Amino acid sequence: MARVPVLLLPAALLLLTPSASSQRTGCPDVDPSLVRWNPGHDPSRREVIGQGQVYRLESSATFDSLEIKDGGKLVFADEGKNIILRTRSILVQDGGEFHIGSETCPYLSDVTISLYGKSDEGETHPFFGKKFFGVNKDGVVEIHGKPKLSWTQLTATVMAEGLPKGGHHSGVGHRGINLRVLDELTGEVVENDWYDTYINMEDSKRLSADLNGVDEGRIIIMAVRDEGSKSLGTAARKAIRSLGSKEIDKLSYREPWVFLGVKGNASAAMEKRLSYKDTHRTGTAQVSRMFTTPYGVSFKVEATSSWSRGKSDFHISVTGKVADYVINLNDDVTSWQPGDRIVLASTDYSMEQTEEFDLLPCPECTSYQVKINGKPKYMHFGEISDGVDLRGEVGLLSRNVRIQGEVESRCYGDNFCQFFDYDTFGGHFKVLGGFKSVHLSGAEFTHMGQQMLGRYPVHFHLAGDVDERGGYVTPTYVRDLSIHHCFSRCVTIHATNGLLVQDTVGYDTLGHCFYLEDGVEERNRLVHNLGLVTRPGTLLPTDRDQVMCRDIRSGVYGDYIPLGSDCNAVSTFWVSHPNNDLVNNSAAGSMDTGIWYIFHEVPTGLSEGLHLDPSTIYTPLGRCYNNKVHSNDRAGFMLDCGVKTTHPNSQDPREYLAMDKGRYAPHEDGDVTRDRVPALIEGLIAYKNHNDGAWVRGGELLLDKCADFPMRGIQVYDGPTRVVNCTFKKYARTEARKSSAIGFLLDNTWQGSPKNNLTRVKFENTASRVYYGNPGPWFGSNEKDGDKTSFFHDLDGTITGYPDVYVTRIDNWLARNPGCVEKPDWKGVICSGKYAQLYVQVRNPHTNTMWVRRDEYPDHPLKLHGALVDAHYQQYQPAVMLEKGYTIHWDGMAPAEITIHPINFDRDDWIRVGLCYPPRTQFQIIYQLWQRSPKKFYGDEEVYPAYSVEDIENSVGNTYFFDESTGLLFLKVSARYHRDGDSYCSSMGCERIIVHAFVMSDEVANCTIEAYPKYQAPPTETVPMATYVAEQESCSACGSQVNGVKILGRRGYLVVAVDVRSGNITHQRIFDTFAQARKDEAMAKFIRKEIPLESIILVSVKDESSRRANQCLQALREIGAVQPVKTGFRGSFAMIGYNGLTQPSWIQQINLPPKKGPAEIRTSIPLLK
Repeated sequence: MARVPVLLLPAALLLLTPSASSQRTGCPDVDPSLVRWNPGHDPSRREVIGQGQVYRLESSATFDSLEIKDGGKLVFADEGKNIILRTRSILVQDGGEFHIGSETCPYLSDVTISLYGKSDEGETHPFFGKKFFGVNKDGVVEIHGKPKLSWTQLTATVMAEGLPKGGHHSGVGHRGINLRVLDELTGEVVENDWYDTYINMEDSKRLSADLNGVDEGRIIIMAVRDEGSKSLGTAARKAIRSLGSKEIDKLSYREPWVFLGVKGNASAAMEKRLSYKDTHRTGTAQVSRMFTTPYGVSFKVEATSSWSRGKSDFHISVTGKVADYVINLNDDVTSWQPGDRIVLASTDYSMEQTEEFDLLPCPECTSYQVKINGKPKYMHFGEISDGVDLRGEVGLLSRNVRIQGEVESRCYGDNFCQFFDYDTFGGHFKVLGGFKSVHLSGAEFTHMGQQMLGRYPVHFHLAGDVDERGGYVTPTYVRDLSIHHCFSRCVTIHATNGLLVQDTVGYDTLGHCFYLEDGVEERNRLVHNLGLVTRPGTLLPTDRDQVMCRDIRSGVYGDYIPLGSDCNAVSTFWVSHPNNDLVNNSAAGSMDTGIWYIFHEVPTGLSEGLHLDPSTIYTPLGRCYNNKVHSNDRAGFMLDCGVKTTHPNSQDPREYLAMDKGRYAPHEDGDVTRDRVPALIEGLIAYKNHNDGAWVRGGELLLDKCADFPMRGIQVYDGPTRVVNCTFKKYARTEARKSSAIGFLLDNTWQGSPKNNLTRVKFENTASRVYYGNPGPWFGSNEKDGDKTSFFHDLDGTITGYPDVYVTRIDNWLARNPGCVEKPDWKGVICSGKYAQLYVQVRNPHTNTMWVRRDEYPDHPLKLHGALVDAHYQQYQPAVMLEKGYTIHWDGMAPAEITIHPINFDRDDWIRVGLCYPPRTQFQIIYQLWQRSPKKFYGDEEVYPAYSVEDIENSVGNTYFFDESTGLLFLKVSARYHRDGDSYCSSMGCERIIVHAFVMSDEVANCTIEAYPKYQAPPTETVPMATYVAEQESCSACGSQVNGVKILGRRGYLVVAVDVRSGNITHQRIFDTFAQARKDEAMAKFIRKEIPLESIILVSVKDESSRRANQCLQALREIGAVQPVKTGFRGSFAMIGYNGLTQPSWIQQINLPPKKGPAEIRTSIPLLK
C-alpha cells in the first residue's frame, strides 16, 4: 500500500493541467478591441475586412471570397466550438491580419478552413488563381494549432494480420508466373519464387519440378505478370493442370491469369483468365477464398493479375482476422487522443505497405503506447538491428486546425483525368514576397494542391530572405504540420531563403514533396520531417513517371517523344541547391527516390537569368546529418545529375527542366580556383530501397557514420570511390539472394576505376565479402563494359588478406599476372601491380566492338561495346596494367579517328598500344593537352614515325611505328606531367594522342593472327605479390565454421560432416596425412563409409597434408573435388563437397600453391526440406 501515493501523484498533476489554459499569454482572441462577429452563410458574399475592422469570429460562416487588408484583422474565437469557414478564396495583404491562436497561446478548439470550387467555374486571380489562401505584401498570417507530437518511431514490431507468422502482401514481382506456396496450418508463405516463362524454357522446367515437389495439403497461388505463356512448356502446363486448372492450356500472349488451389485436391481449384485486348483495356483477373486452420484461425487468400493503364501488375495477399492492436512507440504520445488518425510507414521495399489507422480509447496503455482500430495488413518493423535503426516511423495526420480543399467524387474537365481517376483540383496556400509575418504550426493540410504550376499545399513564392537577414525579428517557420492526401507537393520553397521547416509530416502527394524549386534557394533548414508515399505528378518532367513522360509532350520541340531518362525522378526531398540543411529527416517511400540533391548549372524557372555566384555545382554542401531513407522504388539517397537549363530546340528537343547531366564538385566558397571542400553526408541510414541505398557522384564526397542494409553494403561504381573505417555485418549469399558486403553497379555500361580504394574495413558474421555476380536474375547479362572492368584497391589487406593489391573480375585478363590469387566464390581475382585506364574515343565509324589483347595473355581478350548511346562518337574505357603491351582490334572497318586519353596515369607511367589498320594506311598523329576549365586545347605537338617498336619504348611518347607486316600502329601512351589527388588528368590538363588515319580499305581491322605470336610476351610481375597478412605456416585459425561454430584443425586434413536437412554437425575428424600413411586410408574410409548420405562435407588443410595423401584424394573426387586435388608442399586447400546421389551447384574447392593462401570459402547453403 505504501506505493499507492507514488502512483497517484502523476495523475493528480495531470488533472491540474487544463487550468493552465487560463494562464496562457498572448492569446489573440482575448483582445478587448475585437468586435464579436457571426456573419452567417452567404455563398455569393465577397467579404472585405478593411481599415478599422477587427473581428472575432465566433461561429461558422460561408463566403464567396474573403479579403483582409488595410489594417483589418480576423481572429478566431477559442471557446470550444467547432468553427467551419467555407470560401472560394482568402487573401491577406496590405496590413491585413489573420489569426488562429498564437505561438504562446495555441488554439485548442476545432476549426476548419474549407476552400471550395471547381477548376472550370469562378474567377481567376492574376497571382493566386482559384481556390486559394493567399498572403501578399504586408500580410500577417499566424496559425497555431494544439501542440501534438508530430511523428515518432515504433519500438516493437507490429505483426500483420494476427497470423502466427504474419500476413503476406506482394505486388512487386517479375515477368512470368509468380508463385506462392502457403502452409495450410499457419498461412505462412513457405515458398516464394518467380519463373520467366516468357523467354526462359529452363524456368518452365523449374516451375514444373517445384510444383511437383510441393507437399499435399499446401495452398498454391499463381499469378501472371506481363507475359507468361510463350515459353511455358508442356510439363509445366501438365503440372498446373494436375492441380485443377482448366484454363492453363488456353493461356496465351499477355493474358492475365490467376490460380488458387490446394495440392492434392483438384476440386478446390479456382482461377480466372482474361483475353488480352491491349495494355490499357484488358482489365484484372481476380480470385479469393477464406481458409480456416485446424486451430480456428481464419485467413483470406487473394490474387490478381492485370493489364491496365499501360502497366502490368499482380498482387497476392494473405490476410487474417485480428483483435485491436496496441503499438509501442519511442516518444511520449499522450498528446495523441482517441479519434486521432495516424499513419504507419512501410518498412519493406514497397511504399504501398504504408497504412492508416484511427486511435481507440486505451486506458491500459502507457504514455508510449496507443491502440489502433483495425488490423495491419503488413508487418511494420520496430527494432534496432545490429546497431542500425530500422524502426518504422509513425506520423500524426489529424490536427484540430484543418485547412482543406473540397473535391468532387471523381476527376472531371482538363485535370489530367487520363492519369488520375479522382479530383486533383484542391485548395492551395501561397505566400508571396514582402509579407509582414507568417508562422504556421500545429495545422493539418489535406486535399490541397493542384496539378498546375504554383498551386501547392504550402508554398513560399519568390519570398527572398525570410529570416533575420530579411529583417524578420521572428524568422519564418513551418512547424508541426500534417500535410496529407494532397495533389501537388507538400512544402514548396521557391526563391526563398532562411525558412525553417520542422516536424512536418508530408504523406501521399503527387510530385516532389519537400521541394526547393529554382536552384537559388539557400540557408533553408529542413529538420526532423517525415515524408512518405510520394507519387508521380504531371507538372515537371522530373515529377512524371514513364507513362506521363511519354504522353505529355506540350513542352518538347517538334515531334520528339520523351524518353524515360528525361523523367522518372519524383522524390520526397528535392534539393536544388546544396547550401541547405537536412537534419534528422525520414524519407519513407517514394515511387522513385527518397532524398535527391540535384544541380542547376544556372538558375531556372522564374529565377532564370539571375546571376548566381557561385554556381550550385561548386557550392559547398550544407549540413546533411542523420537522415533515413527506405522503401523507395529506386534509390534512397541521390547526389548526382542536373536538370536541363536550356529551352527545347531542334538540336536538343527535350523539355525544359528534364533530367540532365550534372556533376557536383564543391570548392571553398564555391571558387573553382580554391581548394576542394569535402561534402559530408553524415549518419545516413538507408535500407530496403529497390535499387540503391545511396548513389553519390562528384568530388569530394564523404559518407561518414552511415548505415546501409542488404543486398549489397556498397556498390562500387565509376570512381574514384574511397571507403574507410566501415563495418559490414551479416552478409551471406544464397542461391535466391546474391548478397555481398561489397558489390558493383549492375548492368554497368560505364567504367570501374582502379583508383577505387577500400581501407580499414571490418567484417562481422559476413560470409560473403565480395561478389562480382553471375548472368541471371538481378545481374542481367553481367557482360556490360563496366561489369567486366570493375576494380578496387585493397590498400591494407583488410578485405583480401594481401596488402596493396587490386581486386577485379576473374575473367579480366588485362589485369593479370602470374602471382594473382583467384577467388572463385567472389568471381574475382586478387592481383598486385600498377593500374590505370584508357579512354579510347573513335569516330567514323563509331559502331564497332573493340577487342583489347594484352601481349602476355593474347588468348584472353577483353571485349568492349562502348559506353555511349546515341552519340556521334564512341568511347571505350578499359582498365590496364601499366608497363605492359596491348593490341586493339575491331569487328569492322578501322576508325578514321582515334583519340587515346591516359586516365589516372601518374607522371612517367606508360603502356604500349598497337592499333590495327589495313596495309598502306597513312597517319597524321598529334599529342595535345585539353583543359576542362576553361575548355580549351593547347600544346599541339606532332608525333613522328620511328623505325622500330624499341624506338617507341625508348621515347617520351612522341613517336609511332607502323608494322606493315602485322597491321599494327604502335604508340607509347604515357603521362608527362604530375597528377594531383584524385584528378583523372594531369595538373596541366588532360593529355591525349589523336590518330587521324587515311584508311585505304574497308576490311575488318582484326590483326590478331598477324600480331601473335610475334608480339606475345611471357607473363611477368611488375610488382611482386604480397604475402598473406596472417602467416600461412602458423594458420592458427585454419579450420571450418558452421553457423558460427568454429572447428579448428591440426596438421593434415580436417573433415566435417553437416546434415543437409537440419544443418547440424554430425561427424568431424582430423587426418595427419603428412606423417602417417594409415591416416590416408582412414580418411578415405571415413568419407566413404562413416559419413551418411545427404551430408555436406567441409574439408580444410592446415600446415602440410600432401606427403602421404593418396587414397583420400580419390575419396574427395567422389564427393565433388576436381583435379588438381593434391596440394603442393604446404599448399592451401579448402572444399565444400556433398555425399549424395546428386552433385549440387554449391560444391566448391580452392587449391592454392605455397604462400598464396589461405584457401577460403565463405558461402550459405540451402537446406533440404
